[in-house]
Amino acid sequence: MANSVNDKSIESLISASKSLRLSLQKSQGLGSALEKAGNRFEEINQRLPSLEAAVRPIRADKEALAAVGGHINRAVGPAAAVLKVFDAVHGLEKSLLSDPRSDLPGYLSVLKRLEEALRFLGDNCGLAIQWLEDIVEYLEDNAVADDRYLSNLKKSLKGLRELQDGEGKANLDGGLLEAALEKLENEFRRLLMEHSVPLPMSSSSSLGEQACIAPSPLPVLVIQKLQAIIGRSIANNRLEKCISIYVEVRSSNVRASLQALNLDYLEISIAEFNDVQSIEGYIAQWGKHLEFAVKHLFEAEYKLCNDVFERIGLDVWMGCFAKIAAQAGILAFLQFGKTVTESKKDPIKLLKLLDIFASLNKLRLDFNRLFGGAACIEIQNLTRDLIKSVIDGAAEIFWELLLQVQLQRQNPPPPDGSVPKLVSFITDYCNKLLGDDYKPLLTQVLIIDRSWKHQKFQEKLLINEVLEIIKAIEINLETWIKAYEDASLSNLFAMNNHWHLYRHLKGTKLGVLLGDAWLKEHEQYKDYYATVFLRDSWGKLPGHLSREGLILFSGGRATARDLVKKRLKTFNEAFDDMYKRQSNWIVSDKDLREKTCHLIVQAVVPVYRSYMQNYGPLVEQDASSSKYAKYSVQTLEKMLLSLFQPKPVRYGSFKGRQTSGKFNNGVTDLRRTTSAVV
Repeated sequence: MANSVNDKSIESLISASKSLRLSLQKSQGLGSALEKAGNRFEEINQRLPSLEAAVRPIRADKEALAAVGGHINRAVGPAAAVLKVFDAVHGLEKSLLSDPRSDLPGYLSVLKRLEEALRFLGDNCGLAIQWLEDIVEYLEDNAVADDRYLSNLKKSLKGLRELQDGEGKANLDGGLLEAALEKLENEFRRLLMEHSVPLPMSSSSSLGEQACIAPSPLPVLVIQKLQAIIGRSIANNRLEKCISIYVEVRSSNVRASLQALNLDYLEISIAEFNDVQSIEGYIAQWGKHLEFAVKHLFEAEYKLCNDVFERIGLDVWMGCFAKIAAQAGILAFLQFGKTVTESKKDPIKLLKLLDIFASLNKLRLDFNRLFGGAACIEIQNLTRDLIKSVIDGAAEIFWELLLQVQLQRQNPPPPDGSVPKLVSFITDYCNKLLGDDYKPLLTQVLIIDRSWKHQKFQEKLLINEVLEIIKAIEINLETWIKAYEDASLSNLFAMNNHWHLYRHLKGTKLGVLLGDAWLKEHEQYKDYYATVFLRDSWGKLPGHLSREGLILFSGGRATARDLVKKRLKTFNEAFDDMYKRQSNWIVSDKDLREKTCHLIVQAVVPVYRSYMQNYGPLVEQDASSSKYAKYSVQTLEKMLLSLFQPKPVRYGSFKGRQTSGKFNNGVTDLRRTTSAVV
């Protein structure tokens, strides 16, 4: 019995053990299930907001829920249209990023489509945004959508609205329009540069031989392409960019054409030259260069500007031309002329001012036509200022010329008896003023000058002033003739100058005004002073070779030898003294010099030859014969024929003479003469 009890106890333990194991397994399964359930609960908890948003319309008001579809359709329609155009813009990108050179018309057509698309986007993006804002407001007011979703929509729409209201409208294409326009402008520059070729010119060739430029230096097809590009630039408010490129290329082309002419002189400043003489040659070049630039280069640019920009309007193409003219160098031409007017006053400056006036007057109609517009106001002002300075300066120098001749009277005459540079200069100068080249110009200048002062001008005023100047020269000569201490030098000076007035004025316009009687008078004065000069100087030499008391027979030979020696010595001393003094004297006129020398030879040499033939043998046998028979006839004649030769001098200045302190008084300085001096 005890065994049976034990067996039952073991079975109970086994059964309890199984039961516990089973309970443990169930607990583990339940724990695992609970763990999985927790994860699912967490996932459900996370999905609840979206689920709540998803079921929100179910919870919304029935009428609001029914109307939301229409609102959405109205909002989505404009937005979808905008997106469709955006897609179309994207489709144009490849064509617009290509080179327009190969097919410019096609490129411009595509660009125009882009412009139209951008206009559509610009006009409709705001409308689409407004519709989207309305639907968001409706969803919010009727609790049809989730708050978080609505918040994100509002944030996105706010960004779009700010972009639309700011600069974003111009960037709706992502910068494609800007890139396309830059390519067009590069093509505009390329077309200009490839067909803007400087004229093949040489600075050494005559400007008159240069071929004229055609009215339009660009082919018609090129002009049409430029106009087409300009049209698209105007449509996009970028006309100024094309004008800037055009002005840059064409003005550079004109400068390159002029570069071969060597226009460096245009940059000369007042400080770089002392007087007009130093740039006299440049002034003649200036007139030719200015005429060439205006009549050919600027004329061509004027016509081309009209051809290219005529469809836009007069103000645009005239403004474009004005910029080209200014940048290409017209202002430098005018400024050079102004610099000449500001230089020191000088008689020759009058002629140069008249040259400048002639050049400007010749181009007057061209200037008025080319530079008469409002855009060329700077050129007009500088031109008017230049003309006024030229007229004022020329009139002032002319009317002061008489005073300056009179001021020279107090200066001493030339020590060599030659023609004073003042005399040679004034005679030549006045002839130039009365010549066909300068008289009409000077008359016109004086007429204008008088009209500005509300005074009348008559031609006789010009004539009378010139005659007064010549009279002043005559008075100067009379004063200087009396200033010499040496009478022979005074006579030589008088002979020189009376002959100069006769010789250099006979047959000239000034000579005609002065009259034949006036000229004849000076010719007679020349003859008179030549006779007196010869008589009172060289004419006295033969008197030293007297034959009185010369007895050659028997015992009188020794006495005769002593007399011959004495008389030859006296002759030689007188000859040497006179030759020494007069060897530095000058007779400038070759004919007068040769005639004077021959007269001296005729007065001296035959007497000397005869004397030496008859009495020379008396002293030639003497040991000291060289002291008395000092000169052979040939030597004497050669010496006399070599007299009065001009010395090499630098003409164009009176500075070799002493001048009074009154001379440097700020008015025309006649010491500063020119190469026009004879």
